[in-house]
Amino acid sequence: MRCYIYLFRHGKTFYNEGGDGNKKKFAGWKDSKLSSNGIKNAKNLAEKMKSLRFEVAFRTRLSRSRDTLKEVLKYHPECQRIITDDRMIERCYGKLEGYTHKSIIEKYGKKKFELWHRSYNLSPPNGESIKVVEKRVKSFIKDLIKFIKKERVNVTISAHGNSMRPFRRYFEKLGIKNMMELENPYDGYFIYKIEC
Repeated sequence: MRCYIYLFRHGKTFYNEGGDGNKKKFAGWKDSKLSSNGIKNAKNLAEKMKSLRFEVAFRTRLSRSRDTLKEVLKYHPECQRIITDDRMIERCYGKLEGYTHKSIIEKYGKKKFELWHRSYNLSPPNGESIKVVEKRVKSFIKDLIKFIKKERVNVTISAHGNSMRPFRRYFEKLGIKNMMELENPYDGYFIYKIEC
């Protein structure tokens, strides 16, 4: 028997808006709400996923994860269980959270910004590296696989851009470089099969 994992990213938030770096902010663990575009992303995603079936949904404590999942669940009365697990939460950006990308570049320089933003094993001040995020995501995956095999259910996960990177690395067998180059869509999803 095969069971399925449906993994998706939350819709755009107010912090994600402004791709030029002038308005775009580091969100991390700050609870940035879905923007009007983010609500549209969530509704588009829900439409794309409406023909799927899953019995259990996972989300994080952040409203962007919860509110995106809420849109998806409108088409899924069969999903009666929602579990909050913060091992899939966004990367903590520490002291950078709430600041625009532009202001960080102006204060610390482009090189430091790129290292903090896209380095695998370097953490921003008081924040997490992707390596640290990967460790907690792997712990989640290990427990998730056990759960799926025991319960024999399909699951969906309302995740975040940076927690999806190591998740996709694990299931798609990617190297670190390829993982770090991944861009996760705001209104798409990924499917992974588990023998259960």
